[in-house]
Amino acid sequence: MTTARRWATVAGGMLATTLLAGAALAASGEKIGTVDTAFQWIGRDHDIIVEAYDDPGVQGVTCYVSRARIGGVKGTLGLAEDRAEASIACRQVGAISIPQPLKKQEEVFSERMSILFKRLRIVRMVDPARNTLVYLTYSEKLIDGSPQNSVTAVPVDRATPIPLRK
Repeated sequence: MTTARRWATVAGGMLATTLLAGAALAASGEKIGTVDTAFQWIGRDHDIIVEAYDDPGVQGVTCYVSRARIGGVKGTLGLAEDRAEASIACRQVGAISIPQPLKKQEEVFSERMSILFKRLRIVRMVDPARNTLVYLTYSEKLIDGSPQNSVTAVPVDRATPIPLRK
């Protein structure tokens, strides 16, 4: 085996490991629906997808995220880089229960927006003075992310104080 071929095998293995590790950290939303925004002759149309994510640390809170997806051949094959625009609305959908103390700020969801380097992230922040959960969505790219973001808040009844990790 040539040195170049060995290097390609090692690099391929490292890439596969990186992809698998990234997939393990990603949360998958439940698809609520889509609307087409532009027709494509080959592959799926450009669209906006709406997904629901249940907060893993707070029972009774669901976040709804809408984001644009590129269609066509690249989008259908998962090779397109989706736009960095997303909107979020988190709501109380049941009795709020917080089984474990929460970090003051932590990433609760992450989803790939391009084959390797771009992710949509959702961060939960706790505002203890107002007993409120604040959710921020933004995109991150390996080299440069986007300042475009969206924020929403879910007030929690004062009878249910939000426990914080120390």
